[in-house]
Amino acid sequence: MERSLKNIIVVAFGFLLLFTAYGGLQNLQSSLNDEEGLGVATLSVVYGALILSSMFLPPILIKKFGCKWTITASMCCYIAFSLGNFYASWYTLIPTSIILGLGGAPLWSAKCTYLTITGNAYAQKAGKLGKDVVNQYFGIFFLIFQSSGVWGNLISSLVFQQESIKGEISDDQLMHCGAKDCLKTSTSSSNSTRPTHDLIYTLLGIYTGSGILAVLLVAIFLEQIPKDLLENSEEKKNASFASNFLATFRHLKDKRQCLLIPLTMYSGFEQGFLSGDYTKSYVTCALGIRYVGYVMICFSATNSLSSMLFGKISQYTGRIALFVLGAVIHLSCIISLLLWKPHPSQMAVFFIFPALWGMADAILQTQTNAIYGILFVKNKEAAFANYRLWESFGFVIAFGYSTFLCVYIKLYILLAVLILSAVTYGSVEYLERGKSLEILTEKKETQVEETITQTNM
Repeated sequence: MERSLKNIIVVAFGFLLLFTAYGGLQNLQSSLNDEEGLGVATLSVVYGALILSSMFLPPILIKKFGCKWTITASMCCYIAFSLGNFYASWYTLIPTSIILGLGGAPLWSAKCTYLTITGNAYAQKAGKLGKDVVNQYFGIFFLIFQSSGVWGNLISSLVFQQESIKGEISDDQLMHCGAKDCLKTSTSSSNSTRPTHDLIYTLLGIYTGSGILAVLLVAIFLEQIPKDLLENSEEKKNASFASNFLATFRHLKDKRQCLLIPLTMYSGFEQGFLSGDYTKSYVTCALGIRYVGYVMICFSATNSLSSMLFGKISQYTGRIALFVLGAVIHLSCIISLLLWKPHPSQMAVFFIFPALWGMADAILQTQTNAIYGILFVKNKEAAFANYRLWESFGFVIAFGYSTFLCVYIKLYILLAVLILSAVTYGSVEYLERGKSLEILTEKKETQVEETITQTNM
């Protein structure tokens, strides 16, 4: 096997093992650590630390330690979070959440840098176009990595399914599930379905072991990028780091960027609601925590397939039609979740919602990334930095208020942000249409002037 391809596969499987653990654990936080909203508070802290980390740490660590050891060290930050869950409390989870958040940005930046440099180096050696090889390597990476959502959730459900005593959930407890779930009434319904400590420790042991395997795989089998290649890449990056950092905020002078902020934040809001509130207040409350994994597998599978599907059909339908479809799906789901009273007899409904949610989320992710790339061709780095920044803020806010608001209030907030996003996105399309018409009019006027000139001659 070609060495560079072998290294890409090592990185991909390392991330697969790491996020099999973290992805599954993230979806369980609101259910496992529901006391005083500890679980969602930790997730809010994670994304808050991630925002700070992305602004400063990646270029410093990559230059100092190289991509391989930055990835390895950052993976250890994720293992720390798994270990913190063994003795879950404010004193263990908040510090380990900060550690995880600080390690998150260097991990992803080092991965992107590694794949890009490796792809360009191989392309130069093989006489191919660098962008073609880099795109191929990223395709291989995400093909392997994206299945982590399935494996992590499957493991959690299989482990919790081993619980020998599965108590019946009373009608009184079911009355407080769904949109009516509030912090004051959630503890009783959640505790009745909480797994035994042995099962929780078994799951955490599997997740921690998976993270350790990821670290060992990368540390042993991943080759370090030659220093000269990394330095050449880092010279360009360091030269523009200060300007790129300031450019992120200067980019807010663009009216279109400001109008896209609600849509970008909505991405964080809706994902935060599904993983933090739907899993706890609907699935765990009415069915038990053992079903969380199965339900989130449904979301992950639908999301992955829909991303591929909508990415292809967007060239025929255009982005506006897809955005409208995604908004209608989410609007229907939000209204239905406000009205629906979850009950174990309606098993299929628990899976229909995440499937539809995954479909709409796929539209949102693919088309929002696309519109950023299309509208801000000359300022892509600053534009996508804003994308990451505002989406992370959406996560922070969604997980932050989850600790003290009732579910129906969260759904109304989600609905309000969705409507605001639709209005501001529509404004962006209106501005772009006006700009296109101006360009078209200018071209026609130029053609008329040229015709008149030629006639006079």
